[in-house]
Amino acid sequence: MSEKTTIIVHSGDLDKIYSALIVANGSLAMGMEASLYFTFWGLLRLKKGGLDQGPLSKMHMLGLGKLMIKNRMKKANVASLDKLIADFRELGGKIIACEMTMEIMGLKRADLNEGIIDDYGAVGTYIQEARDSSITLFI
Repeated sequence: MSEKTTIIVHSGDLDKIYSALIVANGSLAMGMEASLYFTFWGLLRLKKGGLDQGPLSKMHMLGLGKLMIKNRMKKANVASLDKLIADFRELGGKIIACEMTMEIMGLKRADLNEGIIDDYGAVGTYIQEARDSSITLFI
């Protein structure tokens, strides 16, 4: 088994997208490989301009919670999602978009930010990534 982290990014919630990218970047920084398999609501964050469009998983409060969390993150010098995804790509991380979800949700490749996607695949693509991983997560 290789030193690799594979994460299913199922949720599109802002805090969960942050969690997935922080763990994945941490894995890369520790010399591991990392891949993110975006499916269902997580896949919506790969739409053009959609990376930070999701709500919070808790305490959204009609958008006020999201605004407060973003403000607190900025004060704590937490990198933006755009920066985290750019770092992930620069460190060699792999992003996979679920083709089945694209079909279910009526998404075309042109709808997604193709500049950050490495591969498109179905469950077999995820299974291949996960079977070679020492860490697998579902976020």
